[in-house]
Amino acid sequence: MDGIRSPEEVAALYHRHVKMVYQICLMLMKNVPDAEDAAQTVFRKVMEYGKPFRDPEHEKAWLITTARNECRDQLRHWWRVGRASEETLEKLTWEQPSDGELWELILSLPENYRMVLYLHYYQGYTALETARILGKNPSTVRTWLVQARKKLKLRLEAEGYGTT
Repeated sequence: MDGIRSPEEVAALYHRHVKMVYQICLMLMKNVPDAEDAAQTVFRKVMEYGKPFRDPEHEKAWLITTARNECRDQLRHWWRVGRASEETLEKLTWEQPSDGELWELILSLPENYRMVLYLHYYQGYTALETARILGKNPSTVRTWLVQARKKLKLRLEAEGYGTT
């Protein structure tokens, strides 16, 4: 079976990255069942992706991009577009970041802000690396980071954080 990964290789890759892929899917899909389906599809695509990854960063970037694209495809699907309303955002289930209130505020931001904040602060990517992963101009990513931080600051202040 040329071009298909071994079960052991897929299992190892899954254990290394399942939490990250799931969190990205949940952040984009905004509900647990759809996020689980999207994450499962991402790892099915890993099994079919026959090319070797150059290094661990390439592997991680490929998974982030594939998860993002899979979620976008599912959100554009005719069945979802035809629904009357979106399900309400459910709580994270797999190792929710310890800053739960902040995480909920991040999830309330537009997708581009959520992605750059997640990749920068939760995954440790620089603006340049994030731009490469998302296929965007680095200055756009830096602008999104600044705007996202401003929106978060305003929302935190509105909820009484940071006031003495």
